[in-house]
Amino acid sequence: MLKEFLNPEMIEAGLDEAGRGCLAGPVFAAAVILPPNFRNGLLNDSKQLSEKQRYALRPIIEQSAVAWAVGVADNKEIDSINILNASILAMHRAVDALKVRPEFLLVDGNRFKPYPGIPHKTIIKGDATMMSIAAASILAKTYRDDFMNGIALEYPQYDWLSNKGYPTAKHRAAIASFGATPYHRMSFTLLKPEAEQLELDF
Repeated sequence: MLKEFLNPEMIEAGLDEAGRGCLAGPVFAAAVILPPNFRNGLLNDSKQLSEKQRYALRPIIEQSAVAWAVGVADNKEIDSINILNASILAMHRAVDALKVRPEFLLVDGNRFKPYPGIPHKTIIKGDATMMSIAAASILAKTYRDDFMNGIALEYPQYDWLSNKGYPTAKHRAAIASFGATPYHRMSFTLLKPEAEQLELDF
């Protein structure tokens, strides 16, 4: 059962990101402030939900939330400052965009850089623990999927409609055949090392 608040007397925002492990595309983050007594039996960590369930929950979250926002760091920024820092940057941008200033931040995971003037707590598997983080995980995931579905029309050979930029065999095979696109993260290992590849071939 998801917890409603960690600090019930404070305005809390849950933060989560989507797309850290991808080979292509931006990392997206969301910040969500839920009202007291928000309830939805379907709400859960986005990874535990089907695509249809995530998209059904998105408008419910957006309409019910006290405030919500999405932040993005693109693949060039990821290559420049690394994926961890880019994920935190996207989270900070999401907080920047909130129409209501939170008094406390609940952050999924175990790494975060303090946001100026707002205390925070990192929570491992927070998206399966706290309602606001679960809500943020759904927004981050669906908005990132929307982006990847859009650029998949430009580059259909990479199968982004299915893999959303994650390192599937079909995605890596397309990189081997067609090379990297302007959306690929060049600081990531786009192709498996040759020795590993040889092992797979036998």
